[in-house]
Amino acid sequence: MKKNFTPEDELLFLALGGSGEIGMNVNLYGCQGRWLMVDLGMTFSGGQYPGVDLVFADLEFIEDRVKDLDAIVLTHAHEDHIGAVPYFAADLGVPIFATPFTAELVRRKLQEANLEREVEVNIIEEDHGGFQVGPFEVTYIPLAHSIAEGNALLIDTPHGRIFHTGDWKLDEDPIIGEPATAEELTEIGDDGVLALVCDSTNVFNPSPSGSEGAVFKGLLEEIQKHSGKRVLVTTFASNVARLHTLGEVARETGRQLCVAGRSLDRIIEVSQANGYLSDFPEPVDFDTAMGLPRGEVLILATGGQGEPRAALSRISEDNHPLKLVADDVVLFSSRQIPGNELSIGAVQNRLAAKGVTMVTDRQGIIHVSGHPGRPELESLYGWLRPEVLVPVHGEMRHMQEQARLGLANGIADAVVQQNGDIVRLAPGTPGKIAEVRAGRLVLDGDIITPADGDSIVMRRRIMQEGVVVVALDDRLNPVIDSVGLPLDEDYDDFVREGIEDIRTAITKLKGADRKSRSSVHEAARLAARRAAQRWSGKRPQVRVILPSTGLS
Repeated sequence: MKKNFTPEDELLFLALGGSGEIGMNVNLYGCQGRWLMVDLGMTFSGGQYPGVDLVFADLEFIEDRVKDLDAIVLTHAHEDHIGAVPYFAADLGVPIFATPFTAELVRRKLQEANLEREVEVNIIEEDHGGFQVGPFEVTYIPLAHSIAEGNALLIDTPHGRIFHTGDWKLDEDPIIGEPATAEELTEIGDDGVLALVCDSTNVFNPSPSGSEGAVFKGLLEEIQKHSGKRVLVTTFASNVARLHTLGEVARETGRQLCVAGRSLDRIIEVSQANGYLSDFPEPVDFDTAMGLPRGEVLILATGGQGEPRAALSRISEDNHPLKLVADDVVLFSSRQIPGNELSIGAVQNRLAAKGVTMVTDRQGIIHVSGHPGRPELESLYGWLRPEVLVPVHGEMRHMQEQARLGLANGIADAVVQQNGDIVRLAPGTPGKIAEVRAGRLVLDGDIITPADGDSIVMRRRIMQEGVVVVALDDRLNPVIDSVGLPLDEDYDDFVREGIEDIRTAITKLKGADRKSRSSVHEAARLAARRAAQRWSGKRPQVRVILPSTGLS
């Protein structure tokens, strides 16, 4: 590798996102001077960045080398793998490769951003075989996951083959799609695999993830228990197999299906356009659903993660055309994503106050994960028999544990890396050889800005401590206003005392400082902050507005 991080006659791996965290997946492979990007995802703020919803990997490394980037290959259509495409793909200026279902969702995202003509999207059928991208030959290998057309990538290079799993699981009854069999994966292993770059999400789970077919039975049995009651099921919109299952359950239980949520509408439309959900029942509208006898409707709704604008949250607040009352039933056919506990709890508490019965995956087999538990990981190791394991898609604890599991199952080497670590996979002993910047960006309003930039840092401080504004007229008479200080009853007294403190501080300035804008500004700022801290115990941000003309 040259000093400017250009790959020479070697095979490199670099994660800019998704290693050391779950979400925001962006992976790079380097060989013979060229780079290949696998996935371009995003994550959600979770309140870490006030006023921000979307978080992206900082692509500065590859943006500085964009002339060496050949393509972006997408494994599947979950947001943490494709969500950043409309924000960065046009600037990267390279073609995108995806299977039909993923390509259609990406195309719609680009269309919404008015970028459809600026980004080349190439559709690759799952049974297409390999396609060449620079020094990389890429083949899609279908694997089961909680979305249609989940795929691993088999990447052939001059230095050996990489099996990049994407998100995956083993499923004997997957409902949607035909994942590669054990025999087919063993055949890949027989031909030799240099590196397995593998999903670590559920490495601590001692059991297999479970089959989508078992969820059909579990949901059917659970809904049959609630004859005569209105039932709402919330699940991940992207889980096409689960949507198929719920359509079949509605038919089996004699219920009309009602769909609530734009993301569900979009996924159903895209699925049917690509040959999935062909037998999905025709949904009824909200008015029809509310007019049906309670036991003859099954509502399918977004919002299982407590999203405030999603259908379930609005229903729980009586702010939606669909209504739930006492003895109605809500099934949470999804896992609780870490970080969403409070928002999910708030929705569930509102439903509980209505007397609604709730059932989660802890009470019945109404959901299974889309990621592999330990037995599934061990099976894949045995089929592929890679020379080296590179855990990804996990926090550090997940990746370290998968490395231990792989070594215990006979893999010779394991490289635990994190975002920004450049790993040489070949030639020689695999390992980290350099570290580059791998930061975060946020979508703040309509602007993409550094996650550690001044605006976000200041907003966080204001959220914690509040803000005081001091305005001085041309005679240096101060006016004070504040936001966020806990001074409801004492506010007027604080203002009077703060004004006197500021006047005193300015009066004490001598000579040239009396005419210095910076000296007057700092004296007023410190006096206001000390007064606020004395009255409230907070250390607010203070903004001082000076007169536009000279000081007098």
